[in-house]
Amino acid sequence: MDIRSYIRTIADYPKAGIQFRDITTLLKDAAAFNATIDALALHYADLALDKVVGIEARGFVIGAALASKLGLGFVPVRKPGKLPGAAISQSYALEYGEDALDIHLDAIAAGEHILLIDDLIATGGTALAAVALIRQLGGVVEHAGFVIDLPDLGGLQHLQANGVQPFALCQFEGH
Repeated sequence: MDIRSYIRTIADYPKAGIQFRDITTLLKDAAAFNATIDALALHYADLALDKVVGIEARGFVIGAALASKLGLGFVPVRKPGKLPGAAISQSYALEYGEDALDIHLDAIAAGEHILLIDDLIATGGTALAAVALIRQLGGVVEHAGFVIDLPDLGGLQHLQANGVQPFALCQFEGH
């Protein structure tokens, strides 16, 4: 299945010049959503993993479904102030601003093997912030999966340079 055909592009969102790749059109189609999760699960089926970490918010949808398919636990990485328990935070730069992520202090045990998941990788800033959080808790994160890669922004290369093997189901040129 060509999942690219289920992803719509919204021009100039969230600001002028950005081509937002919207997966809500993929998620609402049962066959496309299931094919996406199945393709990711097949790619990671042979790895010894303990948990899937998903990045807010679309990474929750993909990550939780994938964790269930792989028989693993799921850990959310959230925007600051959204987690109810004790958490650590990591700031990062976006392609269109700055932000931060939080993770619960008890979300990952030292030595656990973690698969990081999000819907899209652009510059890699968000993913690298999540990697930093996982590693601060003692987690081992060597793999990260995405539905979409924006290769012009170099995020996959930034992950590789930080010891994480990235994988994306499809690519879109441009920003």
